[in-house]
Amino acid sequence: MAFDLINADPSSYLAGGVLAFLAGMMVLFVIVAIGLYILMSFAYMAIGKKAKLKSPGLAWIPGVGPLIIAFQTSKMHWWPWLLIIGTFIPVIGVIASIAFTVFVVIWHWKMFEAVKKPGWWAILYLIPLVGLIMVCIAAWSKK
Repeated sequence: MAFDLINADPSSYLAGGVLAFLAGMMVLFVIVAIGLYILMSFAYMAIGKKAKLKSPGLAWIPGVGPLIIAFQTSKMHWWPWLLIIGTFIPVIGVIASIAFTVFVVIWHWKMFEAVKKPGWWAILYLIPLVGLIMVCIAAWSKK
């Protein structure tokens, strides 16, 4: 039985087109995500070098590398342990996640100050694209 292109149901073409579009968007998303990962890893590694950390290459750890660099430059070494303990207790887990967001801002505030940038940039870090720009400026500016 041959496939009849002339008398075929148009909805079958539409479904194929939608699937092709979604597959293309997924590929584009993955490419952009990998590019942003590489950019942010280089930026946080440069910040780690500016702050004279022993191992700025930790910025390349997927997902947590930038937080490790921000945490090390802030020199607040005991707070994450409280947050990790809090995540294992279900009721406190929600509070711990809110507190973790606050500490991410504090760590970035101190990180920006460690590389001689205004600490209030950490508040702008919460705005996705603006945060990316602020980290890149902090990493590669001469002042």
